[in-house]
Amino acid sequence: MDKILSSTALDAPLHAFLAHQRALGRAYQNEEYVLRGLRNFLLSEHAAELDQRVFDHWCEQIRHLAANTRRSRQLIVRKLCLYRRRSEPSCFVPDALYFARPQPYRVPIVIEPRQVARMLAHANAVAPSANSPLRGPVLRLAVVLLYTTGLRRGELLRLRLSDVDAKGGVLQVRESKFHKSRLVPLSSSTHRELRRYLRARRAAGCDPRPNAPLLCNCSRGWRPYTGTGLSEGIRLLFEQAGVRDAQGHCPCIHDLRHSFAVQALIRLYRSGADVQTGLPQLALYMGHVSIVSTAYYLHFVPKLATLASARFARHCGHVLKDAVR
Repeated sequence: MDKILSSTALDAPLHAFLAHQRALGRAYQNEEYVLRGLRNFLLSEHAAELDQRVFDHWCEQIRHLAANTRRSRQLIVRKLCLYRRRSEPSCFVPDALYFARPQPYRVPIVIEPRQVARMLAHANAVAPSANSPLRGPVLRLAVVLLYTTGLRRGELLRLRLSDVDAKGGVLQVRESKFHKSRLVPLSSSTHRELRRYLRARRAAGCDPRPNAPLLCNCSRGWRPYTGTGLSEGIRLLFEQAGVRDAQGHCPCIHDLRHSFAVQALIRLYRSGADVQTGLPQLALYMGHVSIVSTAYYLHFVPKLATLASARFARHCGHVLKDAVR
């Protein structure tokens, strides 16, 4: 009879590695999920130690995932092994040369205001259900907030009633990515949408306590929406509203955040403002750790390229004309 393992050689290094990373201010939630999954895989294989054979077998178990996801997980394991090697020089470290090859990420889809208007019209027609009496209002507010404030999906789902200043029209995003908190002022139209939703929420008899989730359903008691539940609902709105790119691809929920950033930059260009000066302000509003992340939205957006070219032509076109005479 095989001996049943209850621990592995990774247990102590794993605990120390996570503690080390969190002491540096990193959340490391996804990394912990991946590494604990690896530990459990070792137990299922009756393997007390990680070696090349076990690692290769683990890689086979995640082959159904996208290449970039597989590579990300493989790199997480490699980081743990490199950390472990500091105290155990002979331990196994996987060779990154044989990891999944990185693939280009999908190009974000910029969603236009007229498309959002169609989505909101379909959200108004969403019928309530026993488990989700506020499904329509929830989806409507989610689209509005994601598109007009650039919130991340997780930030929206973690909002509590105490984070909402219904009178002043301000949201407080607490301890988000990179442990950053921020205040997010709302436009007047978004503020009206928020108050409209709160009235519907009160009328439905939802949990009124300050710690209750802003977006909620009553599946097994009043509970916050899950990321999957919200994404599926918004994807349905994309499909019903016919939102597609030129190649016929449907956007994902994060494209609403991308679209907010692009539309904000378009407004800066059209107003004649200094875009480089506006980037730090946009980075602060969106919760980016640096403007490098915000500048990503400048890349390969035809409308932005056209506006930038037009601005250059207005200010410097005469120089080029004089040079070619």
